[in-house]
Amino acid sequence: MDSQTRARSLRRCFGRFTTGVAVVTYRSNEGVRGATMNSFTSVSIDPPLVLISVARTSRACAGIDAQPFAINVLGAGQMDVALHFAGRPKDGIHIAWDNDGSNRTSPSLADAIAVFQCKPWQQYDGGDHVLVVGEVTSSVMREGEPLAFGDGRFMSTGLPLMDGPLVFSLDGRPVPAWTGAACRVHHRTEQG
Repeated sequence: MDSQTRARSLRRCFGRFTTGVAVVTYRSNEGVRGATMNSFTSVSIDPPLVLISVARTSRACAGIDAQPFAINVLGAGQMDVALHFAGRPKDGIHIAWDNDGSNRTSPSLADAIAVFQCKPWQQYDGGDHVLVVGEVTSSVMREGEPLAFGDGRFMSTGLPLMDGPLVFSLDGRPVPAWTGAACRVHHRTEQG
């Protein structure tokens, strides 16, 4: 197996892990910039730290070097926003920004379901990527279902499986969460 085939196979294997979709936004000399990423994770609560993995060859890598940035978690209806910041803009798309116009905060997306304002904490070598750790200076959460990405395609998260069933076993054995979801659907259909 040649190196290109191995790399494609590894990328497909990585893709089996479904992730959320985020757009990292920042200010640059050319203005407001952003990049779509699915390599984002929380690191620590105290201090509040998050990590993004940025391709070394991307403009974002140089753009966020030692600068504040915002991580915008996209909602299920924002696939066009994800594609826009992945370099595949759709004609006529309007990006709604939500910031106070100052340089104290990084530009953020008005319709993101979560936004983390970050200041630089540390960077680490990650091979063909740079692992950027940011300290969260503020966060905002909004209603909405997250946009997900897995197996090379966008998707929504669907019905929750572990949200606490409405059915309880009389002998104390656990009841699968889907049982509760089925009971809720049945209950709603009976109510009209």
